[in-house]
Amino acid sequence: MTSRDLDAPTARPSYLCGLIGTGISKSLTPPLHEAEGRVQGVGYVYRILDLDTLGVGVEGLPQLLSAAKLLGFNGLNITHPCKQAVIPLLDDLSDDARKLGAVNTVHIDGGRLIGHNTDWSGFARNMDEGLEGAPMNRVVQLGAGGAGAAVAYAALTRGVGHFTIIDADAARSKDLRDSLAELFPDREIAAGDLSAVPAAVGAAQGLIHATPIGMAAHPGMALDAALLRPDLWVADVVYRPAETELLRRAREIGARTLSGIGMTIGQAVDSFRIFTGLEPDAQRMREHMGLLLQAEDAAALAGA
Repeated sequence: MTSRDLDAPTARPSYLCGLIGTGISKSLTPPLHEAEGRVQGVGYVYRILDLDTLGVGVEGLPQLLSAAKLLGFNGLNITHPCKQAVIPLLDDLSDDARKLGAVNTVHIDGGRLIGHNTDWSGFARNMDEGLEGAPMNRVVQLGAGGAGAAVAYAALTRGVGHFTIIDADAARSKDLRDSLAELFPDREIAAGDLSAVPAAVGAAQGLIHATPIGMAAHPGMALDAALLRPDLWVADVVYRPAETELLRRAREIGARTLSGIGMTIGQAVDSFRIFTGLEPDAQRMREHMGLLLQAEDAAALAGA
């Protein structure tokens, strides 16, 4: 290798991205993004910025964002508990992020921080691919948090006529109902607490689950399995495990189900595009996520 070789600029673009949140040390997002970058022929490094590991809380966001700009990051994904807290720290928002009041993707462009929301578009794509032809007149959603807001928005953009939002925190479900009613004045949007679950699910054609219950760290179900019916389609935002107890119980009685993997892939596809300007292959990313989940399951069995 000559000095000329060392001085020659590389023709391959490179990207540095990351994920900010708590309890994210085992996230599969880094290998998912990096694998797509390799196939695209670009350098792609994706780092975990776990607030727990760093020993800081949400108050550390300003320093993390400043550091990301100084270090040349191209973008950041944002997860719990930072999706709302990050907004005042940004220079601009996409229309969808502004409407939802939540950001899960920050593009760093020329030193400016631009907030986007790909949670909603990821879930919308999942609905398009996995619930084609499913009845959408009456749908109930459990969970009104950050992910819940994005998922509800997606469902309403896909034509849900009557939408009921239920959360353990009745005030939070009402706040989300009010914000969505402004965006979709032609729809019937209701809100309730957990006491409303039996009646709402009984009258619904579809159920969307948008709470942490069902994750490995929060096993179980957010509702009584006796409320499930073969004619009630069930969608989950949880993707680890790929088949939650809710989806398993629904599938066993013949109900149509939709895994959270599709939403995860969809939001990653849109984030990758925002960060790089390149068009990712959604099917390829889905296949790679499948391999990552298989490897994770195999490792868990080996360690059992």
